[in-house]
Amino acid sequence: MKVIEHNETCGICDQEKAEGYHLYNLFICCECEQKMIHTEPQDSQYNYYLEKLRNLNQPTLNS
Repeated sequence: MKVIEHNETCGICDQEKAEGYHLYNLFICCECEQKMIHTEPQDSQYNYYLEKLRNLNQPTLNS
């Protein structure tokens, strides 16, 4: 993961944020990262985060 220090749109909350991470092609702000880490599977937000993370596309490995 790479720390970003300019405004990008978070793939979870859809807001412009200055700090966050790229996880493959999805930018995740620090606030959403912390919320996801502390969300339990029985919480109502859990499925929301799962749906948002499905937008994650892994790069292909060319060998």
